Amino acid sequence: MSVLTERALVLNRSWTAITTTTVRHALVLAYRQVARIICPETYEAYDFADWAEIRAAEGEPAIYTPLFRIRVPEIIVLTRYNGFPRRGAAFSRRNIYRRDNYTCQYCGARPGSELLSIDHVVPRCRGGRSSWDNCVLACLECNKKKASRSLEESGLSLRREPVQPQWSGALEIGVGRRKASWEKFVSDRYWNVELVD
Repeated sequence: MSVLTERALVLNRSWTAITTTTVRHALVLAYRQVARIICPETYEAYDFADWAEIRAAEGEPAIYTPLFRIRVPEIIVLTRYNGFPRRGAAFSRRNIYRRDNYTCQYCGARPGSELLSIDHVVPRCRGGRSSWDNCVLACLECNKKKASRSLEESGLSLRREPVQPQWSGALEIGVGRRKASWEKFVSDRYWNVELVD
């Protein structure tokens, strides 16, 4: 993976974590003076020019240019924005699996992702749409049993109604990919909380 595609934590003007972005975008925001880069050791805020003067230590991740090495920013703070973005989770296969906790929504089985499929509660052949409130995970056996029938016709029932989850952008980064420098801004409780609809 390229250093530029790694993640950087984004803080609002009040130094509250609101999301993450790529290192490339963090540097662009700093260069455009929309954000300042935070030194994780001292918590000093640097503009792009001052950050570029800090030399990356030997072995430390860096961005190489013809003239110098730029230390990879891990945290940026926005200079003007002080709110909290409201974003719903993107409708994707991965997020349906996450929302449904890798569990069949008909029988409650957890056979593993390779033995789960996405089922349309109202079948597509009957006008059902591919949307948060019409797609659920089903084990292969339940999906075969339901086929293109309605819930009533198949004799199956949902364990819970499917809804769009309300995850924040910061939660999109798995615990294994967060950086130690983020700990002061995002507690373990925040990262380890069970996601519910």
